[in-house]
Amino acid sequence: MPDPGDSLEATEKNRGLLLVVSGPSGVGKTTIVHRIIDRFDGVFSVSATTRECSSHETDGVDYFFLDEPTFQSWIDEGRFLEFAQVFGRSSYGTPKGPVEDQLRAGQLVVLDIDVQGAIQVRASTPEAFGVFILPPNEDELLRRLRARGREDEATIERRFAEARHEMTTARTCGAYDAFVVNDELERVVEETVGLIESRLAGRSATGQ
Repeated sequence: MPDPGDSLEATEKNRGLLLVVSGPSGVGKTTIVHRIIDRFDGVFSVSATTRECSSHETDGVDYFFLDEPTFQSWIDEGRFLEFAQVFGRSSYGTPKGPVEDQLRAGQLVVLDIDVQGAIQVRASTPEAFGVFILPPNEDELLRRLRARGREDEATIERRFAEARHEMTTARTCGAYDAFVVNDELERVVEETVGLIESRLAGRSATGQ
């Protein structure tokens, strides 16, 4: 008769990897995340938000669009891996259910979240692999923010100040396993791929 423990062990052995990626605005994080997903045939975690759904977005595909009472009920029921609520602004969170289903299916699941979210994920899911993307230097980050041409100078300066704070916090919060510098796209993608492969190989070697 098969041992039920064998099935559980096999399930855990084939479990996917939760990858947390963070970085300040303008660092090139989104492009890197999409390249990583393509390389590993991974999936991008769909966040929940209380902001309005725009005409080009689809509920459940781009975001799970919730009203504030529903979002709060999800918090109360423990249905988020991480969430952020800022008074007067839209709330965002990562639903647990879809992430858990994808991990059980053996997939690489990518969360593109900020440092505060990463700290929450580290506390609840210590086996997650955290990568923080840094700019080559602060001057280059400021140049990239301005080069986007989407915001006025006051907004750019605010984003830059937030980015500096985020980078300082990231280095000391214990939520990240690796820091990579985006000085050249192909190089940083290959470095990140190597880090993920090493993590997967190390986990296989220890049976985790």
